[in-house]
Amino acid sequence: MLLLALDTATPAVTVALHDGTSVIASSSQVDARRHGELLLPAVHRVLAEAGLRLDAVTGIVVGVGPGPYTGLRVGLMTADTFGLALGVPVHGVCTLDGLAYAADVEGPFVVATDARRKEVYWARYADRRTRLSEPAVDRPAEIDEAVAALPAVGAGALLYPDTFADARAPENVSAAALASLAAERLAAGEELEPPRPLYLRRPDAQVPKNYKVVTPK
Repeated sequence: MLLLALDTATPAVTVALHDGTSVIASSSQVDARRHGELLLPAVHRVLAEAGLRLDAVTGIVVGVGPGPYTGLRVGLMTADTFGLALGVPVHGVCTLDGLAYAADVEGPFVVATDARRKEVYWARYADRRTRLSEPAVDRPAEIDEAVAALPAVGAGALLYPDTFADARAPENVSAAALASLAAERLAAGEELEPPRPLYLRRPDAQVPKNYKVVTPK
């Protein structure tokens, strides 16, 4: 097994290779405006670090969000393209699950990432591997009761200390954690998610309500 994992659902552009036992190479850069520019060089970098070619990869793992539309689609389209070109399966993993897996927290906790518009993408976890709720997008003040007194990881938690009083690292997801979680689930015979985006809300760019179609006479 050789998994190529990538995620662009947060400001981090992150890539890793996993050989079924451990992560053998990884790269992470934080730049919310350059996902498309940084992703492919990062893939080349981790392959070079591992001394492998792309055609050695036997599976693709991609973070499916939730995340902003523009960044998220860069990773998903790249994963789909690699899968088609190599003829290998593409596995989706919730980005929040990757953050949870990397958390050093005992007992129940929350993962929250920055959804912009003064909102967070979030979910509750029983432990690093077990999500208790579906990913959601809300204003922090609206979920005070649901997250009260729980440790929280992710950039969203760090942004809103009034709601997430016990905010902790990691801030952004790493492909290394994503790959390790996917490898663990695959080894256990679990079926991973399809590589389809979790947007949770409509994109910013929309057709105006009163838009009129003009047809030539």
